[in-house]
Amino acid sequence: MATAKKPGGTRRKSKPRDPEKKVIDAAMKLAAEKGWANLSLAEIGEAAGLDFKDLFAVAPSKSAILEALSRRVDAEVLSEGPLDAGDGSARDRLFDVLMRRFDALLPYREGLGEVIYDLRRHPLEALMEGPGLRRSLAWMLEAAGIDSSGIKGLLRVKALSAIYLMSLRVWLKDDTADLSKTMAALDGYLRRLEPWAERFEGAGSRHAPSSHDETAKDVS
Repeated sequence: MATAKKPGGTRRKSKPRDPEKKVIDAAMKLAAEKGWANLSLAEIGEAAGLDFKDLFAVAPSKSAILEALSRRVDAEVLSEGPLDAGDGSARDRLFDVLMRRFDALLPYREGLGEVIYDLRRHPLEALMEGPGLRRSLAWMLEAAGIDSSGIKGLLRVKALSAIYLMSLRVWLKDDTADLSKTMAALDGYLRRLEPWAERFEGAGSRHAPSSHDETAKDVS
């Protein structure tokens, strides 16, 4: 005669509806609380409600989590559609697209600040993240109606990378409700690129601050 199983055995965690988002959210929340360098995948999986097998399928490494976050942000920015030359100057279009990106990243800002801080102390790991950033910024150029292909495209991506990273430093510490410090800094950096503007050939729906607006302070 078969014996009935006792209740209360070990249960497998139920898989979240969107496991990748759960992992990203958990990773950024934990990074904000305890830093990125010493954060383990096991801790992230536990916080996301995933067992090891499901976590591995979604994010086999911490770098994969950052790549997944970047892809999601790219998709959110690109979902608004590309801008074209009829939308204004290249500088204004780039301003609009990069501010879309900063807006999309806003829910993760505190965690990203810790990630960036720790990556600065681990240059090899930071170097490995580079290609993903360049890929994303190439798409940001395309969203602004600017060709990212060929040698000229590579130069454009490099120039935009420098502008984005300098603006990112301001954004991480921007305590204004409307990100006005970030907007002022980004606009200023893009204006410095005006001599290059013809190469960009290429205004967005967001109003860029005028040259009279307060310039953001340098962030160390």
